Amino acid sequence: MKYMQPRPSSIVAALYTARDLEVDVAIMHGPSGCSFKHARLLEEDGLHVLTTSLADDEFIFGGQQPLESVLRYAEETFNPRRIAVVGTCVSMIIGEDLQSAIDNSGINTPAIAIEIHAGYPDNIEGVIATLEPAARAGWISSEELERQRYMLEKANEVERLRGAACKPYIAPSRGDLKHKVALQLLAVARSGKKGVAILNAKKETAYMFADELIALHEACPGCNITYIANLEKRGLPKVREDARRIISGLEKAGITPELLGALDEYGANGDALGKRLQEISPDYALIAGVPHAIPPQFTAGIECFSVTNGPRQVEPLKDLGHAHVVVEVDLHPKTLGVKEIVESEFGAILRSMV
Repeated sequence: MKYMQPRPSSIVAALYTARDLEVDVAIMHGPSGCSFKHARLLEEDGLHVLTTSLADDEFIFGGQQPLESVLRYAEETFNPRRIAVVGTCVSMIIGEDLQSAIDNSGINTPAIAIEIHAGYPDNIEGVIATLEPAARAGWISSEELERQRYMLEKANEVERLRGAACKPYIAPSRGDLKHKVALQLLAVARSGKKGVAILNAKKETAYMFADELIALHEACPGCNITYIANLEKRGLPKVREDARRIISGLEKAGITPELLGALDEYGANGDALGKRLQEISPDYALIAGVPHAIPPQFTAGIECFSVTNGPRQVEPLKDLGHAHVVVEVDLHPKTLGVKEIVESEFGAILRSMV
């Protein structure tokens, strides 16, 4: 399918994956403006992002010397544990040898070369391009590499079947009015009906999506609600640590959730969550994070209150029969660099109605 809407970049996916591997410095080998916004955001998460700032002359004569120079600067300035050199469209088109620059730079810091550009239809190519050299360097096991491949394929499948990639173009939407959805959610919860609150979130976004569950718990103490969260401790180093912190935050708020899936398994978690829904047989469900991972046959007949951070996810969720869909705007920038659960807008509205 050819998409008529912007799609996530494989270069940006490579940067985020480098961060999850506990890389300290990522060097973008390309123009200074490449992936500028995300590079700045990732600096909030402790990843130093440098650039070789390739320009006119280097486009013609190559940029090996600038890259070697930046590698030495990175080691001298930041004393990093790990470095990742990330390719861009320019460096890949002109045929730059990233590994050769690492070898010739004289640095002692462990470093990997990520040969990637933005010309892939799926951003998961950037993740794979990062994990493969990481496995060769011994940063992750071959078993973890294969597990990650499977998780990525399942996440991609969900997006193509029921997510923001299921149509050539989807108009962005802010979803339903949050205060009206909050009123309905509180009404059904306080009526004595059986409910389920599910966190099925992608990596660090769970720092805010978890707050939706806490807010419901605070607004409806003693209500018949089962809490479920994809916080099992598997995955890359940062992902495991994020899960530990979020579990701790939920427990401090008085919630001990059933654990079902890990933070990188959001796309592969749908059938397991669906089967658990069948076992519980709730009247309503609050689903925060990636609600569309759950196949529609499992949510049929359940009043679904879905919380997403994707404006282009509203229409597909409505098509799936989710009665109430709200969007947490600007969630991602608010969850980069944090180490504890962040209050959500929908959660704040729920609390205001107590």
